[in-house]
Amino acid sequence: MMQVVLDTVMLAALIDVRDKWHPAAVALRDALKVSHAEISYFDPVVAETVSLLARRLAEQGRLDQFSEVMDKLEVMAPLERITWLSPETPRLHPQIMALVRAHGGELNFNDAFIALACRELTVRFIASFDRDFDHVDWLVRLATPEDIRAAAQG
Repeated sequence: MMQVVLDTVMLAALIDVRDKWHPAAVALRDALKVSHAEISYFDPVVAETVSLLARRLAEQGRLDQFSEVMDKLEVMAPLERITWLSPETPRLHPQIMALVRAHGGELNFNDAFIALACRELTVRFIASFDRDFDHVDWLVRLATPEDIRAAAQG
């Protein structure tokens, strides 16, 4: 079974129907379901998604929708389905900083943390529209249904 971690932009796009990535995120999620992929949620992604959605809703004058959006997030990524990485931050900190430096800042702290967690948990796939993950040797970024079909075949 293919195990796939969702990135922040992907998770936010699935929740917010007005997000520009929403149609692509839904198509990718549906393709993941068809392939019977196991979707994982990391706590830094959930935390970053809360912040991202709050900021976007505020910028768009839609804070009245915040509670509804948070309800959707909790349904999609309930507490018991979250993989808790944050306790590992102190142990992985030197490796995170090294990975950020190795990518010249293109890979931010959270993304480097996610990438290293994927390596440690032997997760090869990340559902993301963020091309920065393309430079991480041990990860395969899935951004389209075609990417999922190719990964499942090979």
